[in-house]
Amino acid sequence: MDEAQGNSNYALEKLRALLQSDSLDADGKLPTERTLSEILGVSRRSIRRALEVLEAEGRIWRRQGSGTFAGKRPDGWSNHVDSIIADTDLMEIMEVRLRVEPQLAQLAAIRAKAADIERMYDLVKKIYESTDADGRELWDGALHRQIAQCAGNSFFLTIFDVINRVRQDEAWQAIRERARSASRTREVTHGQHTAIVDAIAARDPGKAGEAMRQHLLTLQESLIRITSLDHSETEVEKEPT
Repeated sequence: MDEAQGNSNYALEKLRALLQSDSLDADGKLPTERTLSEILGVSRRSIRRALEVLEAEGRIWRRQGSGTFAGKRPDGWSNHVDSIIADTDLMEIMEVRLRVEPQLAQLAAIRAKAADIERMYDLVKKIYESTDADGRELWDGALHRQIAQCAGNSFFLTIFDVINRVRQDEAWQAIRERARSASRTREVTHGQHTAIVDAIAARDPGKAGEAMRQHLLTLQESLIRITSLDHSETEVEKEPT
């Protein structure tokens, strides 16, 4: 493990502990990145990476010009999104992802900076090396959000964040993990993630979009197989004996 990765992991661990403590201000505001860097003794880059992961998890939110705060964004939109998600099934979510995320990958191939791409490769590695479902979901969500963020379109990013909220649903996570448990899925997913980032690094929008589309189609097919199997088993259970 290189120093930068180790510092980022250390920063993430310490920031998690900070969020669980009672030491924050009443409004939940976190210290600035500079202050956190000095307190924890790690680089601001490591702090920034850790905060990105926490934001992807929904554990913090940011208000431009005001700072970073613990918890979910306190607005009526959040409740509205929860209502939308409650009335949406997994296949509908995948249909939207297939139409949004390839476009985000294309834009990222045009606009991502070298440091952003390095971060993407680091996240691909973290997904592959994760040994538990929670870790895989965390880093997978962080990778896809990093790509969305690098697209450089704030409205697109808002749409992506609405979609990404589904990752916090326990039922979604359980089904996703079952999809990953299929034979060779881990290797296939790793190869697809690598292909997406390789295309972004090569500044090839068309290839990046197609790589993302193929990745999402693979996930969609796995979800269809799993949900179809669940439906068949339920029908069998209902048959009279």
